[in-house]
Amino acid sequence: MYEDYEVGEVDRSIRRTISEGEVMIFSSMLVDLHPYVADDIFARDEGLFGRRIVPGALVFGYGMGLMAHNNIHTFSYGYDRLRFIKPVFIGDTIYTMRTLLRKEPKYDEMGLFTVSYEVFRADDEQIVLYCEHLQTVKYRDPATAKGL
Repeated sequence: MYEDYEVGEVDRSIRRTISEGEVMIFSSMLVDLHPYVADDIFARDEGLFGRRIVPGALVFGYGMGLMAHNNIHTFSYGYDRLRFIKPVFIGDTIYTMRTLLRKEPKYDEMGLFTVSYEVFRADDEQIVLYCEHLQTVKYRDPATAKGL
């Protein structure tokens, strides 16, 4: 509930390793067979990183999913400031840090949170993705939460 969270609160997810099979299934479903993702010879011999990378959309999905919970009182309102900062490679392990940046009353029954998500490679602690998630969150007591 809206009242249960304080600005500045930080949570860390569990870790998750990204496999080659997951990358290829994801890319095949999207028909995104970019050579940096799907062509080992190209990635190794001609690519900037010397090996295949994980698609940014998959890193985003996993990064957000690592923080997903069964909170039936929160709803996604959108994302801002999405940045793919460093590459993620097949076999990398990632985790996510979530920080509540702002909260404000918004609607009669729900307030608005802005939380940052920072996704890190676990082996070298490099940040690989940043975004801000806007979420509507149900009030426990609308009159109290809105300062009425």
